[in-house]
Amino acid sequence: MTFSVWLLVCFCGLTLGQEGLPQTEVASETGSCFPDMCKFLKEFGAMKEKQEVMETRQTETENQVLVLRKKDASNIAFSAATGGSGSIGPFNTDTTIIYRRLIINVGNAYNQHTGIFGAPVPGIYYFTFFYHAGGSQVASLSLMKNNEAVVTTSDHQTSHDGADNGGNAAFLQLQQGDQVYVRMPANCHVWQNDYLTTFSGVLLRPL
Repeated sequence: MTFSVWLLVCFCGLTLGQEGLPQTEVASETGSCFPDMCKFLKEFGAMKEKQEVMETRQTETENQVLVLRKKDASNIAFSAATGGSGSIGPFNTDTTIIYRRLIINVGNAYNQHTGIFGAPVPGIYYFTFFYHAGGSQVASLSLMKNNEAVVTTSDHQTSHDGADNGGNAAFLQLQQGDQVYVRMPANCHVWQNDYLTTFSGVLLRPL
């Protein structure tokens, strides 16, 4: 039974109860009961209006929280360098490059311990990667989406070239949870450095 129906039943009960009373008693009861009922109804109306205002404010607050969460989720950008010094590789298996020196990591989507970027939201992303390496050995890196090579940069082994530099970039449409990282093929190498061998990415537009 709703509160409004309950009020109607009470009102009818009061009215029916008064039909069996003498006229003087009815007048007396009417004077004492109905003003209280009117007062109660006014107070109830005020309480209901206050509740509606509170519910409206709660809805507005929840909407603001959702907007802020969405805004935070759309702020994704990172840049990292390999750090250290010396050569990475050559190894006899393909190797994921770990860029341990963080330059920026807004949104914490890049993991400096694994070298893997995990997309927190679906969207269009832009990635770049660059390397510095010696010319006496093959240098090559590939930008990977999950387990698929997207773009590659490489330089052949030469006897007259003391150093090599290369890089590449790509726009990627990612779903939440997709992984992007840089892989070095077997028998290749790059130099680790705080400034030259880098990996960067940014969310351009959520989808």
